[in-house]
Amino acid sequence: MTLYQTTFENFNKNYMGSAAMAVIAQSCLGGAAAMYVLTNGTSIPQMVQLAIIVLACIFVNTSILAQMKHRVVFNLLILSTFLSVLFIFLNTFIL
Repeated sequence: MTLYQTTFENFNKNYMGSAAMAVIAQSCLGGAAAMYVLTNGTSIPQMVQLAIIVLACIFVNTSILAQMKHRVVFNLLILSTFLSVLFIFLNTFIL
C-alpha cells in the first residue's frame, strides 16, 4: 500500500476525530503562513499569496462542515497543508 492510501484509510476510519484535528491544525498552519507572508509587506504579490492561503483554508473548513466525501476533505487538507508550507518556505528563505 502507498503512503497516501494508508494515511487516507486512517483518516477515514477515525473521520470525526481526524476532521476536528484537521480544522485545528490547518487553521494554525494557515495562520502561520499568513504571518510569514505579511512580514514581507502588503504589496500586491503578498496579497495574492495571502488570498491563496485563506481560500485553501476556507475550502478545507467548508468541505468538513458541508460533510463532503471523506476523500475530497482529505485531498483538500493535503493541498492546504502543501500551500501553507510552500508559502512559509518561500517567504522565509527566498523572498
